[in-house]
Amino acid sequence: MHLYRTSSGNFLHANGSWFALTGQDWDGLIMHADLHGHLAQTAAQGQPCPAPAPETILAPIGSQEVWAAGVTYFRSRTARMEESKDAGGGSFYDRVYSAERPEIFFKATPQRVAHPGQAMHLRADSKWMVPEPELTLVINQAGEIIGYTVGNDLSCRDIEGENPLYLPQAKCFKLCAAVGPCLYITREPLPPETKIALGIRRAGVIAFSGETTLSQLKRSPAELAGFLFRDNTFPAGALLMTGTGIVPADEFTLRSGDEVSISIDSIGILMNPMG
Repeated sequence: MHLYRTSSGNFLHANGSWFALTGQDWDGLIMHADLHGHLAQTAAQGQPCPAPAPETILAPIGSQEVWAAGVTYFRSRTARMEESKDAGGGSFYDRVYSAERPEIFFKATPQRVAHPGQAMHLRADSKWMVPEPELTLVINQAGEIIGYTVGNDLSCRDIEGENPLYLPQAKCFKLCAAVGPCLYITREPLPPETKIALGIRRAGVIAFSGETTLSQLKRSPAELAGFLFRDNTFPAGALLMTGTGIVPADEFTLRSGDEVSISIDSIGILMNPMG
């Protein structure tokens, strides 16, 4: 089942039909005590309606914070070591990759999250920026994974590489994250063969493409969610990006006008231009 937030209300897409979810704000809806059961009942008993217009679809986030995990794929470990070696931080990422405790950091408040189709922001003081396509967990107030969405953890590799202490500036700025187009609500974990694909178009031509699968994710989603909620509280739940296994070559950087498309099996496609 796929849950959409739009400018005209919330919608469910299930069994090939659309259903309008009236009388519930987004936070109240996704924090339902049994969201999967509630949506299944709606699909079984509700009255189908027309699909919402694509241009009305908003990021599936209300008051939730967005957090992110890093160095969870071997490819991201290698890239982070390469970008920070001149600053003496290369070994940090090797160590965290194999450590019991993962790297988890704050990514964005809701106001810093771009909607599907909305331009993300390229920092003026960065010359090396890349998208990071990531499976994003939707976690309720009890720390339970209730669904998944597609995330783009836009990152400044040069700022972070200059000094690991600059991570917040490399990661958190206006329109630094994008999620969507919907929440995939399921009680079952996504299978290891789930594919994540990234495509970057420049002037209508593919400038980069790559893919990976969840089988390459070193830490389980449940483990990452557990660390995020350890000694922390999220009254409206949280979104957690789980790291990237697709990193463009070192000579690549995003430019204004590039279009970034991220697809994840069972969830959908998130597309954002770069501003």
